Amino acid sequence: MVKQTEAEFGPVEILVNNVAIFAALELKPFWEISEDEWDLVMRVNARGPFQCTKAVLPSMRKLGRGKIINIASGTFLRGAPMFCHYVASKGAVVGQTRALATELANDNILVNCLLVGLTESEGVKNNAQFDKAKNSTLGSRVIKRAMEPEDLLGPIYFLASEDSDFMTGQCINVDGGAINY
Repeated sequence: MVKQTEAEFGPVEILVNNVAIFAALELKPFWEISEDEWDLVMRVNARGPFQCTKAVLPSMRKLGRGKIINIASGTFLRGAPMFCHYVASKGAVVGQTRALATELANDNILVNCLLVGLTESEGVKNNAQFDKAKNSTLGSRVIKRAMEPEDLLGPIYFLASEDSDFMTGQCINVDGGAINY
């Protein structure tokens, strides 16, 4: 992935780690989550960003700078029920963000995170199990509308730009004002 990107565009300066098994998961109590399902969610949602970050590190070091933007979830702050493996995996992404921010600062590589609210992705739109969550989420938001994937573009652009050059290790809530701390 990195070699192909470098061949086409040059050194990697920005990485957005936006990966998750989410909409395909069945809501269930933690004691019903098999070890195989837990491991799959952790492998994709937590290890995926770890591996992608390791893969771009030589390119960013060669360039002398970089921005890593991790996409986590506000469920980590709320502890959303029936989704223990997902919540834990996104908590791991927050932990990676903070640890990598301190570890990579001397390389001029800044690592930040977006804590995203329930988003009207295709997987969420086409999954009836999220209907109840959509209603309660909308009710908890200060901005009373569904969150669309495009709502993440501004925060991503900001974190990728020079405007955020003095920020690292931070988590920004992008959830329509549902979490106010």
